[in-house]
Amino acid sequence: MTKDTGGEVPVTLKTGQVFFMEINEQIEILKRGVSDLISEEELKEKLKEAEKEGRPLKVKLGLDPTAPDIHLGHTVVLRKLKQFQDLGHQVYLVIGDFTGMIGDPTGKSETRKQLTEKEVRENARTYQEQFSKVLDRDKTKLVFNGDWLGDMNFADVLELSSKYTVARMLERDDFSKRYEANKPIGIHEFFYPLMQGYDSVAIEADVELGGTDQRFNLLVGRNLQKEYGQEAQVIVMMPLLEGLDGVNKMSKSLDNYIGVYDKPADMYGKVMSLPDDLIARYFELLTDVSQQKLKEIKEKLERADFNPMNLKKELAAEIVKEYHDQEAAVDAAKEFENVFSRGNLPEDIPEVEIAASQLEDGELWIVKLVAATGLVDSNSEARRMIKQGAVSINDEKYKKINLDIEVEDGMIIQIGKRRFAQIKLK
Repeated sequence: MTKDTGGEVPVTLKTGQVFFMEINEQIEILKRGVSDLISEEELKEKLKEAEKEGRPLKVKLGLDPTAPDIHLGHTVVLRKLKQFQDLGHQVYLVIGDFTGMIGDPTGKSETRKQLTEKEVRENARTYQEQFSKVLDRDKTKLVFNGDWLGDMNFADVLELSSKYTVARMLERDDFSKRYEANKPIGIHEFFYPLMQGYDSVAIEADVELGGTDQRFNLLVGRNLQKEYGQEAQVIVMMPLLEGLDGVNKMSKSLDNYIGVYDKPADMYGKVMSLPDDLIARYFELLTDVSQQKLKEIKEKLERADFNPMNLKKELAAEIVKEYHDQEAAVDAAKEFENVFSRGNLPEDIPEVEIAASQLEDGELWIVKLVAATGLVDSNSEARRMIKQGAVSINDEKYKKINLDIEVEDGMIIQIGKRRFAQIKLK
């Protein structure tokens, strides 16, 4: 690196090319979609120091492997990591194999069930595969916090615990609410933010990313770094993405999510069900459209005479292309037009076999029938879908769960607008 680059740092492209980008340009890219940045001035200084020393910033994201599937809500922060990565900085994914056995108490009204070592290990393996959907695997350092937390002796733990007081821990909203409600708080739960913060000390993080719900834990990391004689990390907080209902945070349990492994047609159809007022937000947080294009999108959506349908189709195509490819996006668009615009059935409805031995006089309880399709995860979800009027059988909508349905070979089960299954008796 030259001694004077005018405030530029090297950017390594996938082709191996290197060019220099001004620090102010990096800041503009990295600020996009961010809810809070602590602080912009500190980030500029770190970028200047990194340039002067000829090194990339260490950018950290801590993740506890508590669930095996990720959805687009998770990718908001992963995409921000990818921006750091594309700008030449080093990304560290800290898998909480150790902290995961405690469980993050953030937002919880009671002590979380601790995961077993086997569960943590299996979830971590699955996460590694899914991260590559967004991040460049070759430019991502995957580390496990058990490598340093597991080696701490009791004296080390006492030293760490001495860095924070109980009063400061109770400043955390979920802890204070539980304390005031006389709900138990395990001592081990106080250690969770300390351990997450110590991860930043262990890898000497320059920047840590997280959702807005992680503010307390991220700030603990800053404070602990100072306590251990390090320069405090910059905190980049990303918003929590609303799900398809337009109200709640995207969540699999609320069935308002788009999974990164959803089939192209399902992914496209789910985006098309998005409330219009979230179109611009999804473009900003889930795609790479330029700031100028984003400005144009927002201006169009503000016009009373503008139909947002075409923008929603463009958004759906962009998201499908991101997680599949261009051909899949084109095919998904065609299927959407065929199924929803013309009222036809999808061309490739998956078949579900049901044994005649499961039937009683040729009938099956509607809840078990819907659950047997695999379109829902459980009988309870099947009940909920039926009660919501989301289930149709051969184009007839059903809303009662106390029904036995005569099962016929070739009958079509539909849930919502996008999920279909065809019954095959055997």
